[in-house]
Amino acid sequence: MNKLDAQRQKEIQQAEELLFAGPQALGFAKGLFQGHFVADWVMPYPRIPAAQQVELDGALNELHQFLDEHLDPAEIDRKADIPRSVIDGLGRVGVLGMTAPKEYGGRGFSQMANCRILEEIGRRCASTSVFVNAHHSIGIRALLLFGTHEQKQRWLPKLSTGEQLGAFALTEKEAGSDAANVQMQARPSEDGSHFILNGEKRYITNAAIADVLTVMARTPVPGSDKTAITAFLVTPEMPGFEMLEARMPKMGIRGTATGRFALRDVKVPKENILGQPGKGLKVALTVLDFGRTTFGACCTGAAKTCLRLAIEHANTRRQFNKTLGNFHLVQKKIARIAAGAYAMEAMTTITASLIDRGLEDYMLETAMLKVFTTERLWECINDVFQIYGGSAYFVDRPLERMMRDARINQIGEGANEVLTSFIALVGMRGPGMEFKEIYDTMMKPTRERGFAKAWTAGKHRLGATVRVPEIPVRSAQLRWFANELGRLIWRFNVAVNRALITYREPILDMQLVQERIANAVMDLFAATCVLSRHDAELQFAQRNGNSSTPDRFAADLFLRQSFRRIRSFLTGLTNNDDKSVLATANSILSKPGN
Repeated sequence: MNKLDAQRQKEIQQAEELLFAGPQALGFAKGLFQGHFVADWVMPYPRIPAAQQVELDGALNELHQFLDEHLDPAEIDRKADIPRSVIDGLGRVGVLGMTAPKEYGGRGFSQMANCRILEEIGRRCASTSVFVNAHHSIGIRALLLFGTHEQKQRWLPKLSTGEQLGAFALTEKEAGSDAANVQMQARPSEDGSHFILNGEKRYITNAAIADVLTVMARTPVPGSDKTAITAFLVTPEMPGFEMLEARMPKMGIRGTATGRFALRDVKVPKENILGQPGKGLKVALTVLDFGRTTFGACCTGAAKTCLRLAIEHANTRRQFNKTLGNFHLVQKKIARIAAGAYAMEAMTTITASLIDRGLEDYMLETAMLKVFTTERLWECINDVFQIYGGSAYFVDRPLERMMRDARINQIGEGANEVLTSFIALVGMRGPGMEFKEIYDTMMKPTRERGFAKAWTAGKHRLGATVRVPEIPVRSAQLRWFANELGRLIWRFNVAVNRALITYREPILDMQLVQERIANAVMDLFAATCVLSRHDAELQFAQRNGNSSTPDRFAADLFLRQSFRRIRSFLTGLTNNDDKSVLATANSILSKPGN
């Protein structure tokens, strides 16, 4: 085995240990890759329980009033600071401890309810929504999920009310999307009472204002020369904590305090380890699942603002003796924004419900939500920008700020390109392992118990190939959409099978193929969420004597356009310009001086 192959095997082993050590019940996204429709994950469309809905409505009303009176997004952007009075106010209305248990000073809300809160903030100010996300959705989330009772008692009450603020410190010079490449070191003291941390972190939201930071650092693995990542609770008053840059100037979300800091021989008590030693990467990735869900909520809120602004301008701005809303190319953009916002909300709600239901493996769904909503929001902002024309370019309009703010979304909490490959590769693992079982048995038919496993794997692959999954909608008006979705899931499964058989292990490096597979499955997930929501709304309308819903056209449009995109992605697996694209890029990259 050459050095490159050995490195690949090591990477595969690390990924297997990290991602596949837990329960492997078939979730919705993984089911799509195997040609199954795991209906109970997505249907019926989830609703917040009535009792909590009343409490949520009250919280939203209180939040509306506070934001109307005290939040000025333009001033926050201009001064590059969220006023402490705003932060304190968000603490008073419960935003900063929304999902923390009431016994620790939180509101005890579900993730679905929390997403409604973040959507409302995301409608108004991206800086503020990112601040809240950094503090609550990832900053104290590790403490909520992995903290001991003593740690929670010590830290959560003040973090839940905003008296103290939290941050999540993962990113370094060599560790961003490559989370496993953390270099900050944490060596145990001789008596084992504490760890000594050394290294730097950068691009950390809330770093300069946080009182408690969840910091990822490398610790020795006992009995070996290896190291593993461990999560630590670190406070700025610890000797050796040095803020190198409190507020790094940036293009957008200027109100957030994005900082760079160093730890110089910082002594952190062993009692401040969060979760199990050496399991920090698991902590980080679990926390990011929650953050990506509220990320989707923030993007949904911003998309709804785009829709409102587009409608207002299209109905009032006149050109050539008509309002802009009378022109088909403007109508096309408004329809696309409406359809996108509808889908983003549906995806966010269903993904959040997976967390609330205590399901174990929703990593693919949260990754798909993050990529889909951030890409759609960018399109929404571009469309409304174009509707406004030249006026959008000037700073007296909110759109230039919204565009600057939105650009980071496709990078933060996992770059979309990295997550796209992740979605494809993790999703293909199930059918890939079954094909490997069949192949290994064919090559070595005498291997012990191989035939039985290969027979089972073959039945699974064949069954998915010959069976079109049924989509259990209740509304007769949606039967055509349901049947078409089932056929596309079947076609997707066939395409995945073909790609695995054709490329085998080299597919691990074929990112253009991965991209099409990931894009297709993301649209399958989005279409399913839209269909589930549309079905529930139709059922509710019919119980009240109505035959349609206000958002019927947006839902129908999204489904039709989503189905067309899926067909295009799957066709592109065999009809594409990949060789030409790569040849062009390689020829340019190899030229010196370019």
